[in-house]
Amino acid sequence: MSRIFLAGATGVVGRLLLPRLVAGGHEVTALTRRTADAVSLRTQGVDAVVGNVFDADGLRTAVAAAAPEVVMHQLTDLSGLDFAANARIRKAGTRNLVDAALAAGARRMVVQSIAWVYEPGDSPASEATPLDRAAESETRRGTVDAVRTMEELAAKLPEWVVLRYGTLYGPGTWYSPGGLMTEKLVANADISSFLHVEDAADAAVEALEWPTGVVNVVDDVPAPASEWAPAFARAVGAPVPEVVDGNRTGWARGADNSLARKDLGWTPAYPSWREGFAQTAAGPGGA
Repeated sequence: MSRIFLAGATGVVGRLLLPRLVAGGHEVTALTRRTADAVSLRTQGVDAVVGNVFDADGLRTAVAAAAPEVVMHQLTDLSGLDFAANARIRKAGTRNLVDAALAAGARRMVVQSIAWVYEPGDSPASEATPLDRAAESETRRGTVDAVRTMEELAAKLPEWVVLRYGTLYGPGTWYSPGGLMTEKLVANADISSFLHVEDAADAAVEALEWPTGVVNVVDDVPAPASEWAPAFARAVGAPVPEVVDGNRTGWARGADNSLARKDLGWTPAYPSWREGFAQTAAGPGGA
């Protein structure tokens, strides 16, 4: 069992990860920005500290007091589609968290990243595929640069695992009944790799024992939006988009999960978005 400092404990993945860590017997300190959330977190059997990842001194003090062996980075800032804010978390926030982890003597960091930052290609990207640093879009270049910076910072720890998650769906995500993307679906040729949020949390727990490196954590079925978008819409009762003809965006290629599946023994509960979307629509306890 490990002493763990969890940053992002109330996020989409963090709130599912926390009870898994507690059930595994780990000693967890959870970081939150809100006092009310800290009170709730403590009822789950963990220590909770109120702080801000952009307050470098305060964060260093909090991590030092927790004396963690492992720091888990599940921080995001995607409210209102503010990609600049999320990039700031990935750059400045990660830098502060890594500095605090190193100062506290942590041995390992587990980081939430994304699996759609690879360069263009004709097949699902493996972990060896270079990042899309020459992206034509300024917005995409900013995303790729922020991810690259975050991952390079995490690699300063003696041990580190970067989890490049697929597009998350399920409770609390953009892809859920009433979620942000229900009104923004485009059924084109672009390929995505999905991941149920429960599988994301399970992978983060397993990553406590995985060897250092980058891992694509995605389901088994990369698919074009022309297939998955209508299926998702029907599952959650959203308007079904018309299929749009056109070429696939080069980088929208999906990701290969062979490393996680075959080498690390990770088995997703939802190997395909097909059954996962149906479960998401049914809700907790649904078929």
